[in-house]
Amino acid sequence: MSLLSLQKAGIWKRISAYLFDMILTAMIVVGIAALLSAAFGYDTYTEKLEEYTNKYVQEYGIELDITQEEYNALSDAEKTQYEKANEAFGKDADVQATYEKIFSLGLSIVSISILSSYLILYFTIPLFLRHGRTLGKKIFGLAVVRTNCVKISGPVLFTRSVLGQGAIETMVPVMILTMMLFGVLGSVGPLVLFLLLVLQIVMICITQTNSAIHDLLADTAVVDYSSQKIFDSEEELIAYKTAEHEKLVSQNQDFGRLDSTAEPETIEQSEQE
Repeated sequence: MSLLSLQKAGIWKRISAYLFDMILTAMIVVGIAALLSAAFGYDTYTEKLEEYTNKYVQEYGIELDITQEEYNALSDAEKTQYEKANEAFGKDADVQATYEKIFSLGLSIVSISILSSYLILYFTIPLFLRHGRTLGKKIFGLAVVRTNCVKISGPVLFTRSVLGQGAIETMVPVMILTMMLFGVLGSVGPLVLFLLLVLQIVMICITQTNSAIHDLLADTAVVDYSSQKIFDSEEELIAYKTAEHEKLVSQNQDFGRLDSTAEPETIEQSEQE
């Protein structure tokens, strides 16, 4: 097998490393989010919104936070009262300001938490472990290289992990889900999420290196660390190719000389016969 070929990592090893890293990511995201929530006073705004809600519940004598089934079970008089309370609640300037603050803070906290976790787990640690290895990849014997078998540089690793995995594959879906949760985005959100999922699956299935979006963006591949030849630079790769070419030429020349020296003897033997 050629040293220049990509020793693609097994699918189960990749899945195992991915799950391990995702568990660590979730833990770090939750921790950072908790710290940011306390620092930005997120709970203060949620408590304030709850106070506004309770005020309208007491004033109109009906619950505002109900499901569609609970609403359908209300009497006509209760439905009328609910509509009045909900309309007054929605027009309250203080309620709207608090709601917008909760939305903006929530989106900011989630964004900062996720990007920070990716900077730690998928950029900083792989820089220390070298060859793009996260903790999960190190445990399961995987590495990340350029598709020409040259080791990845800092900018390439940043493109792959922070821009590809963090921004495109994670932050875009999270932002869409957050906007859907707050009722900001309609039916377009699920469609975009579905298309992203389909695109990711298709890329993994049809590409020769089974690459996800972030690997295609950075021109990288996940390989088996123990068997993969990794060149330190483009210059080392060129030097290796040159040496292999010269070696092949030399072998062909030696083979040609052996053929030429054997030919007279073959002719003489034929004449004797």
